[in-house]
Amino acid sequence: MTSTSALDKLYIPSKKKDTFLFALRRIIHPRAMAAIVTGLIPILRTAVDSTTSYKGRTMWFGLLCIRLVTIFLAQLPWRSLNEDFHCNSSLPFCIKACFNIHFDSSIVMAWHFLFILLVLSVLLMELFSSHLRYSFQKKKEREMAPQSEQGGVEGDPTMTVGGRMVIDLHKSKSSVVVYLLTVVVRIAVEVFFVYVLVFWVLPKLDQPSYVCDAKSFQGCSVEQCVVRGAAEKKMSVHGLLFISVLVIITSSVFCLYSIGHYLCNG
Repeated sequence: MTSTSALDKLYIPSKKKDTFLFALRRIIHPRAMAAIVTGLIPILRTAVDSTTSYKGRTMWFGLLCIRLVTIFLAQLPWRSLNEDFHCNSSLPFCIKACFNIHFDSSIVMAWHFLFILLVLSVLLMELFSSHLRYSFQKKKEREMAPQSEQGGVEGDPTMTVGGRMVIDLHKSKSSVVVYLLTVVVRIAVEVFFVYVLVFWVLPKLDQPSYVCDAKSFQGCSVEQCVVRGAAEKKMSVHGLLFISVLVIITSSVFCLYSIGHYLCNG
């Protein structure tokens, strides 16, 4: 693909050159994001097809995939936010100043950061299950006694089902505690995500127009500004809210079930 430096050397009239480069970047950017999403799918599939499993593992990775696709689709209306912001001023400096005043907190990058936290909460249980499998495999190699051949190593919370090692949470309270910790972290991240959407993002779109007091900037005055495509941006936020509420309800029910089934019943 032609690089930006090569594009700059093309003989294009100055008035049309910026428009040409901007249109080209808008074409390239969605394809690059689609390539990133497509590249992550085999990684998640490999994680689901791992040799170690535990209760609800497929569901957690499935929710991560849904969250990834939802964020990718929800950020599309926000990709051109800078171009969608207009004010009744002819000075680009004043328009940019009003943009920074109105959008004073991160939006899309906050979504990406919170998704990384969700991935880390799942990887925490993955690391623990991998450590658990490695520890008891070493223990089984050291204890090749007749009783281990008949009933397994004492205190081993793992069992083999269909060629896959499954962690039996009934046999290890520490595994249940770590498992519940990852679920609680997931719920906390989703609750904070809902807070960001409701109190950071939606208030930026709840007015048909905004009065910007830019008198503190030289050459600027009180401006009136609008955000184009506010309906699409709101719809993307509502979609993220729906997925977050769904994940919170699912995780809460699963957490209560795990407490009652593994800790209370023993």
